[in-house]
Amino acid sequence: MKKLLSIILLCIVVTDVNAQSPKPCGPVPTENQLRWQEMEMYAFIHYSMNTYTDQEWGFGNEDPKLFNPSDLDCRQWARVCKQAGMKGIIFTAKHHCGFCMWPSKYTEYSVKNSPWKQGKGDVVRELADACKEEGLKFAVYLSPWDRNHADYGKPEYVTYFRNQLRELLTQYGDIFEVWFDGANGGDGWYGGANETRKIDGKTYYQWAETFRMIRELQPKAVIWNDGGDRGDLRWVGTEAGNVGETNWSLMPATGDTPWHMLHYGVENGDVWCPGETNTSIRPGWFYHDAENEHVKSLSKLMDTYYKSVGRNSTLLLNFPIAPNGRIHPNDSLRGIAFKKMIDEVFKTNLAEKAKKKTSGYETIIDFGKPTAFNRFLSEEEISQGQRVKEFSLEALVDGEWQQLKDALVDNGNGLTTIGHRRIICFPTVKATKLRFTITAAKCQPIIKKLGVYLAPELTADIPDSGEKKSSSLHFFFSNPKQMMIDWDKEQTITSFRYLPPQKTRDGLITHYTLWASSDWANWTKLASGEFSNIVNNPIWQTIKFPATKARILKLDADKLAEGERMNFDDIEIVIE
Repeated sequence: MKKLLSIILLCIVVTDVNAQSPKPCGPVPTENQLRWQEMEMYAFIHYSMNTYTDQEWGFGNEDPKLFNPSDLDCRQWARVCKQAGMKGIIFTAKHHCGFCMWPSKYTEYSVKNSPWKQGKGDVVRELADACKEEGLKFAVYLSPWDRNHADYGKPEYVTYFRNQLRELLTQYGDIFEVWFDGANGGDGWYGGANETRKIDGKTYYQWAETFRMIRELQPKAVIWNDGGDRGDLRWVGTEAGNVGETNWSLMPATGDTPWHMLHYGVENGDVWCPGETNTSIRPGWFYHDAENEHVKSLSKLMDTYYKSVGRNSTLLLNFPIAPNGRIHPNDSLRGIAFKKMIDEVFKTNLAEKAKKKTSGYETIIDFGKPTAFNRFLSEEEISQGQRVKEFSLEALVDGEWQQLKDALVDNGNGLTTIGHRRIICFPTVKATKLRFTITAAKCQPIIKKLGVYLAPELTADIPDSGEKKSSSLHFFFSNPKQMMIDWDKEQTITSFRYLPPQKTRDGLITHYTLWASSDWANWTKLASGEFSNIVNNPIWQTIKFPATKARILKLDADKLAEGERMNFDDIEIVIE
């Protein structure tokens, strides 16, 4: 039988003046990490040249003249994010294409050479000021990979990269987080070289020196890094909006980080490195007209909240900016509804007026009468370390104790680790008592809050896109990397959609060429390119092209993420 341990409930007044606070258990967070964890939700803003080219990753040769928003309003962004419950904003100051959203003196590839405000504008400045006005914290994303710069891959580029970082850290006030994407090296324009360049992400950027500069210039900032050196925060291994039900805020100080470490943390890790869950309110990170009716539903956003903030993580929720320079109404309305639903779920803590009795290893919450509830919340005092390994929940229904499990976990009861905050969801029960028992812990647990709530039921509410999809599709593989698709008759087609395999990278297409024909003999090239970020975010990919009459398509997999044979979960052809 597992050893049952005592619980210190900080909400209980300690009357023994000789009592001492428990010693820290293992690694503990810094003041910066504690301050960051308490933010719980903050926004990503993705806005760049990709907004005007309908891409996720720009190649680096896009014309700066494309950047000319008609109604750019950073105060609208800040107001929307604040109303959506975000405590701050991280802005993509430079994405992989290399285009700088501020007038960097180190490159000509920036807003200073765009028509917007006759080249006198500075999006980073306007957003930093807007955040300050709305009481939001501000942070920056600077892509290490730069597909525009001629020196990328050479030592000279690292100096350029740090010079740009210094600009961002010294000209725009306090920064709460510095975010470095893990995408490094590959094909790009590179000043006209149009070639593929590979770098060692662990050594090329010399992260130790870069981190030292950040801590000197912005001592209150936390560092998110997916490179070789360990930052203050870690990626959770997916962009789908969830972290593991078991989630330790600990990692090994050095070494590689395989997916299971990123997703679940490491119980006996020797540094405090909590997970940050990043996802977008839309399928993609940048704005695309085709996604206007695919903004995540309220139920999906709540599911994301429970699987991020409710699993000892924070939620970094992306709001893409539309070409006019504003957050689209569909996104803003859904984001604001999300915050209202969170407030509705957690407005009444049924445990506050109930009687609570803690005896050694368990706490019983006595409601005094049958009471309906479906959410349980617990929090550890993480300043003293993360301690709880497993716990159990039981509800007293009609005089019998019933085990409760996390309904959002497929296998087991899901009642592992607590950390900053753990929320357990289960079908509504009507019980007179709730019993919370810690069944395994690394050290004496310190629980600072317990909560019991009744959340309203939600259903999925994503509207149908209204697109016509081609039916009666027939397909076969002419070779392992070529798919042939035909249908009953010639029709006018406008786009092709590819859903990559969801449970494997084997056969996932990263680069493609698409051809059309009506007679199997004469072929027209419709499009070629890459499915940007598809490995980390395997969502529907849409290839648009001018309306074309055809009854056959040929899809060439020019490059696969893994394996030798192309693979897919679904395909669609959109017709007029």
